[in-house]
Amino acid sequence: MSSIAVPTDRPRAPARPGTGVTAIGWLVALCCIAFAVVNVVFEMTDRFADGPYAEYASGITVMNWLVVGLKAVGAAVALLSVARRPWIRPSLLGVLVWGAFAMLGVYAAGSVVQAVGMASGLAGSADQITMAGVAYVLFFLVLASGYGVLAISYSRRFGLSKGVAVLGVLGAPVMLGLILLAIPMVLAALGLMPSP
Repeated sequence: MSSIAVPTDRPRAPARPGTGVTAIGWLVALCCIAFAVVNVVFEMTDRFADGPYAEYASGITVMNWLVVGLKAVGAAVALLSVARRPWIRPSLLGVLVWGAFAMLGVYAAGSVVQAVGMASGLAGSADQITMAGVAYVLFFLVLASGYGVLAISYSRRFGLSKGVAVLGVLGAPVMLGLILLAIPMVLAALGLMPSP
C-alpha cells in the first residue's frame, strides 16, 4: 500500500536551532518576563499612587499594562523562534522577531544618543547619567542583540526572504511611535496623562 501524505496545519522547521541559539531564545524570553514582572510589581504596590504624578496614576496604569502585554508577546516570539515546530506561519514570526530586534535596537540607540547628548552638555548634563541608567541601556542593547541572533537564525532556518526582515525592521519605528508618542497623546487628551 502506498502511504498518503496528510497535510498538517503547522509548517515544519527545516532544522532545529543549535544549542546556543536555543539558549539565547530562552534567556531572551526570561529577560522579557522578568522585566514584565517589574511593571506588575509597580501596579501591585501602587508605586505611582503618590508623588508628583499621582493624579495621572490611571494613565500610568494603562501604559504599565500595555508594556506588560508587549513584554509577554516578546517572550512568546523569542520562544517560538527556537521551537521545535513553529505554531504560526514562518513569515509572520519572521516579521515579529525582526521587528522585536529593530524596536529594541532603535530604543537602545536612542538612549545611547541621549546619554551622549547629556555627557557632552548638549541636552542636560553628565550628572544626570547614573549607573542604573547605564545598566538599563546595556540591558536593552544585550536584549536587542539576542533578538538579532534569533532573527538571523530563524530566517536562515526557514529560508525567509529579505522582505520579511525589511517589513519587521520598518514596522519597529511605527510600533515605537505608537508606544512612546501616540498612546500617551491619547491618554493626555483624555486627561489621564500630563500634556507633552
